[in-house]
Amino acid sequence: MPSRPSILAHAAKFLILAGLSLTAATPARAFFLDDLFSGESSRGEGRPFASPIPREVVAYHGAERPGTVVVSTRERRLYYVLGDGQALRYGVGVGRPGFEWGGVHHVTNKREWPDWTPPAQMIRRRPDLPRHMPGGIGNPLGARAIYIGGTLYRIHGSNEPDTIGQAVSSGCIRMTNNDVVDLYDRVRIGSKVIVQR
Repeated sequence: MPSRPSILAHAAKFLILAGLSLTAATPARAFFLDDLFSGESSRGEGRPFASPIPREVVAYHGAERPGTVVVSTRERRLYYVLGDGQALRYGVGVGRPGFEWGGVHHVTNKREWPDWTPPAQMIRRRPDLPRHMPGGIGNPLGARAIYIGGTLYRIHGSNEPDTIGQAVSSGCIRMTNNDVVDLYDRVRIGSKVIVQR
């Protein structure tokens, strides 16, 4: 009869191979498989890749209609207005000094596991960047992207959760993958996005 360590070693090998197979086949499945093994909850707790700022329902007394997205770059928080004096608050990463912006816009597109093509301005600053990256775990846009019309910017996931709550981006609004998936499922094309400086 095989020893217990031998059985555990075979089980671990099987799980690794199964994970690699899922990663190659479908990045979205790989993301959720990763969460399953990590024990990360919907609040982003329980692993080093979790958001340092858990999402939560908070009191919100602004005049915006339910479904509006409000980004406070000063607070480094995003509010999804629920109505009845409440909003869902998320931690976000925002534009670093020199890349701050604001205004009222609308969601014009949404993508799951989006490809990334750095804009020409970014390539000029960083010629070492790839010209195109297919969507997936290693993509800087993460699990979801919500496109903000009239701008070069997106609200998107991140494979660098330690940047949440920081001013480090080139203007995009970063969220953890779990948080951007949650927001993506709530936001509709045409939703108003207010970015406050």
